[in-house]
Amino acid sequence: MLRSIKKALAILAVCSTAITTSALLSQQAVASEIKTINFGIITTDAQQNLRQRWQPMLDDLSEALGVPVKAYFAPDYAGIIQAMRFKKVDMAYYGNKSAIEAVDRANAEVFARYVGDDGLEGYYSVLLANSANDKINNLQDVIDQRASLNFGNGEPNSTSGFLVPNYYALAQNHISAHDFKRTVVAGHAANVMAVANNQVDVATNHTMNLIRIEKSTPELYKKLKVIWQSQLIPSDVMTWRKDIPEETKTKTREFFLSYGKDGNPQALKNLKGLSWSGFAATDNNQLLPIRQMEAYKNLIETQDNPRLDEEEKQKRITKIQQELNTLSRQIDAVKG
Repeated sequence: MLRSIKKALAILAVCSTAITTSALLSQQAVASEIKTINFGIITTDAQQNLRQRWQPMLDDLSEALGVPVKAYFAPDYAGIIQAMRFKKVDMAYYGNKSAIEAVDRANAEVFARYVGDDGLEGYYSVLLANSANDKINNLQDVIDQRASLNFGNGEPNSTSGFLVPNYYALAQNHISAHDFKRTVVAGHAANVMAVANNQVDVATNHTMNLIRIEKSTPELYKKLKVIWQSQLIPSDVMTWRKDIPEETKTKTREFFLSYGKDGNPQALKNLKGLSWSGFAATDNNQLLPIRQMEAYKNLIETQDNPRLDEEEKQKRITKIQQELNTLSRQIDAVKG
């Protein structure tokens, strides 16, 4: 009997060792699968300009990781999110709103955010009008004249181009993009040009884009004026897919959080080209206030929707309020 037990234990030990070895080999195989890192970047500007700004830093990241890092451009946030979902993109740069979509739909995880030239870990959403337009000088002018104005709205997955202005500038004043004479949806660069060329009367944008325009195209910048500015929005974030190897994550995090901190002139030049001074650590909790903002916007729009009967309206309001309560508890927990 004792001999049988010893034999069984020996077999179990061999099996356990085999399983452990197999798991280690499997992890090594996953790690070795990454031959190239595709880094997703939305084309908010001409692709050539973006490549010039991003490639020097991506080349440094490539050296740190020991594999090529290639810029993967898409015309909108949805294209990058879909590419990450189907594993064509391994890492990506997102605004907070699009990061929510990537976390929820594409297995993304937030790990860092940029720090601006001014040291702020954030930026501002703005509404722009043509500097020669004397009839539109502030938000109240937009609210009062909206029925006769053409509005350049941002893409639905944009934090500064859509979520923030549609909530703070519009929804909190009980109006929406549908109240304008005409609404056109476009990216930041297209909205700037539309305002400058008087194709729309007012459009959404953000301060980081304006800083770049002022430096690179001062004549274009002179045609723009800011008529409304939001509260500070947390900086855009760097993300990776959760399923990339832990070793790659560790090296990537170390690279971003230390980049430019040692005073390396070339790294600082590369950061300046992006209008940044470095990076700070963050995580998915950064997105909680943005989720809360989205829920509040939905609540106000539901309350103001005349097409809903009272029963359906109350049902939706109750559901949104439950979501808001959950988010409030999560935010309180993060604050400690």
